[in-house]
Order: sequence, then structure tokens, then C-alpha cells
Amino acid sequence: MSTNTFTAYRVNYYGVYPELVPADPARKWMDEGTKGWANRCLPLRIANQAGWFVMNPIDFEVIWDGRNGLDAVRFQFDGGQASPLISSMFGYGIFTFTIPYLFRTPEGMNLLARGPANYFVDGAAPLDGIVETDWLPYTFTMNWKLTRRLKWVRFSKGEPICMLVPLRCGEIESLQPEIRNLDSEPELHASWKAWHESRLARVEAHQQHQTRIEGNYIRGEGHLGEKPREHRTKVGTQAFTLKEAPGNGTPFYAPEPDARPQARGLWSRITGK
Repeated sequence: MSTNTFTAYRVNYYGVYPELVPADPARKWMDEGTKGWANRCLPLRIANQAGWFVMNPIDFEVIWDGRNGLDAVRFQFDGGQASPLISSMFGYGIFTFTIPYLFRTPEGMNLLARGPANYFVDGAAPLDGIVETDWLPYTFTMNWKLTRRLKWVRFSKGEPICMLVPLRCGEIESLQPEIRNLDSEPELHASWKAWHESRLARVEAHQQHQTRIEGNYIRGEGHLGEKPREHRTKVGTQAFTLKEAPGNGTPFYAPEPDARPQARGLWSRITGK
């Protein structure tokens, strides 16, 4: 197996496997709500596509009555057929997508399971998690927190409900943060000043209803001719390749005990810290 292999092992229990696809750079609100102007923001588009989407397998609506119990979250599935992948598992207005894949990343690489980048659902917020998928022998879930009481929130089939982003272990800890004055770096300061003056001119032109577009960042160049060693305008995320058809064997499944924290200090008891 290649050291760069990112594998999604199907868990043969639910018989339903949400589609895994490279994240799409487009967002409806960027295309329609801003009449395409937001697409000129390269950092947005790069973030949009930097990972893989887990797609929602079914149309449904969910509502929360404001209480903390599991029964405070209710679902209404189109056609009346519930999904085994969607449930109220934790309480506190949180509902859960079970992801029936066991992911394995290369050694030293974690997986950030987060909400789709720059994607919004009115009344619900995704809960992010970082998972040690280079050794973990079990699956994880994607959870959303309902933020408004007594509001039906709709999730449509085929829209992303989770984004998978690999992260190198220890990368953050290896950085040594520091704060300096910009004028301590004359060349960098001069480059910023050129950009700042150009930006002020663009703001003035916009106020006078004149169209003035600068694409320096998209082209990968500074206002004094700087060029990066590497510049990208898109992410070439590869699609998952199908190595095996879904298995037909009889799955083994034992329900996990209720692990909801019922008392203060649970984390200390588990970790010993």
C-alpha cells in the first residue's frame, strides 16, 4: 500500500454508504447571492475544495424543542422512511450522522472532520473534530448543533454534511509564533504599502461606480513583482477509487453502552488529567 493512501473501509452493517466526493469549489450563495463576485476571492474557493465531502443520503427535516434530552430532537423523513444513519445520540440539541466508513490515513496524519467550508444551514451549526485516523480501529460520527428552538431545519439529499481534511500531526506545535512590527522588514513593508495604496484607489473607484478589478493574488504576484515559489488557483483533490464492491456478509454489531456524560469530572476520570 502506498504511504500516501487514504482509505475508506466500508463497515458492513447499515447497508447504506454515503457518497464520498472531492469537495466542490462552488457555493450557491457565492454564485447567486453575490452574482458571482465572491468567486473572485481565491482563498474562499481554495478552502471550498480543500478536502472531501460526505454527502447526505436522504431528504429530511429536524427540529429541537429546546430541552437537553435525546427526545428533544425529532426528525421527519421524506416518504416516511427513516435512515439508520441519522439519529439523536447525545442530547443538548445535537443530532448525529453516522458515517459508515473506517478511515485510515498515512502514519502521522490526522483527519479533520468538519462542516463543509463556507457552507451554511440556517438553524444548525456543524461540530468539528480532529480524529487520529492513522491508528484508530473504529468509526466516528459527524454532529450538528441545532441553534434555534422550534424551527424545522431541512437537509437535502445530495448536499454535503461533512468535510474531511487531512492534517499532519504536530504541525501546529512545530510553529513558533511571534509578533513583530511590519516596518522591521523594509521590503515586506514596501510591498504591503503598494498593495494598500492600490486598495484605497479601488475603494475610491468603487464609490464612484467605476469598475476596477485587480487580480494580483489570483495571478500569484505582489504589487512590486513578487512571485511565490508555489501558487495554486485550484486544489487537485483526487476522487476515491472503487477497489471492492460492497460486501454481502452478515455483519456483527453490538450496541455501544450509553456514554453520555452524566456527571461532572468525566473527562478527568477518562484521561487521568
